[in-house]
Amino acid sequence: FIFRLLKAIADYDKIEEKLKEMYEGNNNDTLERKEFLPEFYQSVDYINDISNGFERSIQDRIKSERLKTELITNVSHDLRTPLTSIKGYLGLINEDKYRDEVQLRYYVDIAYQKSKELEVLINDLFELTKVQNNSITLDKIEIDLVELLNQIIFQFGYQFQSEKIKERSFFSEDKLIICADPNKLVRVFQNLINNGIKYGTGEFLDIYAYKKGSYAVVDVVSYGNPIPSVELPYIFDKFYRVEKSRNKNDGGSGLGLAITKSIVTLHGGIINAQSDGEKTIFKVMLPLLDKKIK
Repeated sequence: FIFRLLKAIADYDKIEEKLKEMYEGNNNDTLERKEFLPEFYQSVDYINDISNGFERSIQDRIKSERLKTELITNVSHDLRTPLTSIKGYLGLINEDKYRDEVQLRYYVDIAYQKSKELEVLINDLFELTKVQNNSITLDKIEIDLVELLNQIIFQFGYQFQSEKIKERSFFSEDKLIICADPNKLVRVFQNLINNGIKYGTGEFLDIYAYKKGSYAVVDVVSYGNPIPSVELPYIFDKFYRVEKSRNKNDGGSGLGLAITKSIVTLHGGIINAQSDGEKTIFKVMLPLLDKKIK
């Protein structure tokens, strides 16, 4: 009895010391359950849960600060790049440093194109901020996803032709009815199709739409020019850019896929990417409308 009493007092002192360390911000380790009497197991578990929660909170805060720093750095870089060109060419015009009207128009056109890049970046920044802060309202209606995709593909007709890419559609014969904001989903599939045109080097761009369980699934498939496997986990991050050798064009904001993922997530959906030596697949899964709910 005396031994258990002394052991209980020692265990209580250990718990008190651990609580004091946590209060002072020292949270280096957790308590070992086996070192305590069974009567203290529940208290030890509670303290360890709290300790682990503190540790996760600290790590999340560190990660948040790192991401904030990276975001500021990337935004500054991406804003400065077109702005430097605009200032440079307008400076040449202002100082009359051009040979003739042809060169003047050339300088003006470059400044104009760079200003449009700047506008795209700023608009995408605002949209991404609103989407990720849940400060936008989804105007959801009942829509047929196959019909929406056909409308989007039709709008890309000229771009497919000019890029010499043949679009191939493989759509479910059944309607894929979902409850969604059509304007936001248009942005999703426009981004993915643009991405396929921009990075793919093959002759075709394939789009599949089909039912899988309780989801409507859309696959956007481009060929050639794979995304390295080490980069796949990061392609939906803000400002993340896959190696520049894959990019046939410049001028994107680096936010398109981040916006795409945020919109899909807001709709209760899932998006992922797969890539190998042959093809790259962006897969979007959106919940089918449950008619029983209506």
